[in-house]
Amino acid sequence: MSSNSNLETMTLLDEIRSLEKGWLFDLGHPLLNRIAESFVKAAGIGAIQAVSREAYLTAVEGAGADPAAMPDLTSSKKHRFSDLGGENCKKSLEAMVKSTGKESFQWGMAAGMYSGLTYGLREARGSHDWKNSAVAGAVTGAALALTSENTSHEQIVQFAVTGAALSTAANLLSGIF
Repeated sequence: MSSNSNLETMTLLDEIRSLEKGWLFDLGHPLLNRIAESFVKAAGIGAIQAVSREAYLTAVEGAGADPAAMPDLTSSKKHRFSDLGGENCKKSLEAMVKSTGKESFQWGMAAGMYSGLTYGLREARGSHDWKNSAVAGAVTGAALALTSENTSHEQIVQFAVTGAALSTAANLLSGIF
């Protein structure tokens, strides 16, 4: 009986070790695996960020702090979810889940798209350089701009340029650090 239990433990340990070396998902193609893994990881980070921001704002407002003394967390996100301080707990919880889900999706979409584009460009061009990063960053930035409300042409261009600049800088600086 103990040898059977030992085999099950070995299998679980082997599975855990394989996560460090491989993908979380096996969807049949490295591109799909990369997109899915990036999406899930970034969506988790986005959810944590959204919940912690809302918890901070709730704590500060509940403590009776002066709203003018609060740091500006970008005006579009500061009080975007008016139901969060809802009439009852159920309404507040629904607003929190909705806001967390939206931000998780945005973070996951951006990471999955960027990761997929860099992989695809590397496979198509045969090399990974700053040009791949610039194109992937620009396309991802433009797509991210389209997920916000009341998007203008200027915002799309600004997000695309910012995405291209950040990803190019990260690519160029990755060899230095």
